[in-house]
Amino acid sequence: MTQPKMDDAVARVIESAARLGVELDAGEAERWIEAMAQEQQGGDIVVDVDTGVFGHRASMLDLDPADLARFRQIAKIVGFEDRDNVRTALALSGSSAQSRINAYPADADFFERIHITAPTRAEACRILGEIIHDKAISTLSGPTHRLWEVKLGTWDVDVLKAGQQIKAGTPISWTPGEVVATEMVVGTADGSVRTVMWADAAQSPGWCKVDWVVADPSRGQLANASNVLDPTWEDPEGRIVPLDGFLDPYFQEVYLDKDSKPLFDRIVREMSTDAVDEYVHQLQHEVWKYSVKDQNWGKVARRLYNIFRLTGRYPEAAYIRELFDEPTTALYQLAALIRTINDAATEGTPFDSEVMVAQVDQLIMSAIKALTGPDEAEMVSKLLVLRDEISGRKRSDRASEVESLHAEAMEAVNRYFHDRLVAVQGIGAYLDEIAQHCE
Repeated sequence: MTQPKMDDAVARVIESAARLGVELDAGEAERWIEAMAQEQQGGDIVVDVDTGVFGHRASMLDLDPADLARFRQIAKIVGFEDRDNVRTALALSGSSAQSRINAYPADADFFERIHITAPTRAEACRILGEIIHDKAISTLSGPTHRLWEVKLGTWDVDVLKAGQQIKAGTPISWTPGEVVATEMVVGTADGSVRTVMWADAAQSPGWCKVDWVVADPSRGQLANASNVLDPTWEDPEGRIVPLDGFLDPYFQEVYLDKDSKPLFDRIVREMSTDAVDEYVHQLQHEVWKYSVKDQNWGKVARRLYNIFRLTGRYPEAAYIRELFDEPTTALYQLAALIRTINDAATEGTPFDSEVMVAQVDQLIMSAIKALTGPDEAEMVSKLLVLRDEISGRKRSDRASEVESLHAEAMEAVNRYFHDRLVAVQGIGAYLDEIAQHCE
């Protein structure tokens, strides 16, 4: 985009922001756009010599170095160790890698490349299952964490588990108890019972992920911490094979240790020369999914931001960047954290009830700041009921309260992002185009 056209686009976005009540600092937006344009002229990967982190140039601009100490503490729980035949590279991902623009963070999102050298694919899968199991068992519970769920394996048929229908092709989710037992029992369509063994699931690993609830001392709150794994196998001839069938791109990751860069470089060399286009296409399909099929306009905004910053539509990206700094987005955090609190407030939890009560108090203040009138009163009332239940003062149907709070918060978030995205001409037209062509 030529400079006059870029200036016109910036002016239109600033005008739209003012009309919609979004406090977009014109000077800051222009500085960010200029920085993005300058970075585009350099290499794709940037290494910060002061902090030792590295990542794609666009991701590095969104990282707040002040948050690194906090994330490195959590990384001690979620990160995997190198072994003789295993090399790892741990990164921040999602909103954690964009901490500079997220005023109300909820989850601690990590991503880790697990590279296994083995004589056969079957042996590589066995090793993957072993190291995930070892990590899960070693982090089942502690003063600052509790294992919540592990995803390993892919269902090859429809099954029934805990009263819920699960479709073939869905990742297999393991509870902590099932991880310990290394097996789970489910029902099948013909009414029979099936036992799934951990070792068998590891042979078709699919999408691998580990979730914990962690205490975040620096923020005085609990958080969901997740680590999404990208497992690869290097065969005896040096070929690299993704064990889940897909080599993940690196455009939304910030790696925490520069010593892992040789592994990163080795894997990235295997990626297609069209990796950016493929990644943008994937994000466009997700925009369609969350704007048309399963509406979640907060996720739409995050994906549009990543599309625009990678395709040179910097004025629109700068506008969306600002949306995540508005008070209403605290409800996105609220929706995530009430489920985290509910997950933590179970029998045998290592977390003190006072910590959970204090966190509900923070959510009450967020709701007061984000809402007005009857919406504020109703949300605060329900949060007070949840607070009383967690503190032990009253008994209530907590599961029902949590789902109701989550639904109300997400409804408000959806309205907020939808209205502010479609009202900007360029963004609205882009969404219309995706709705027509990505189905």
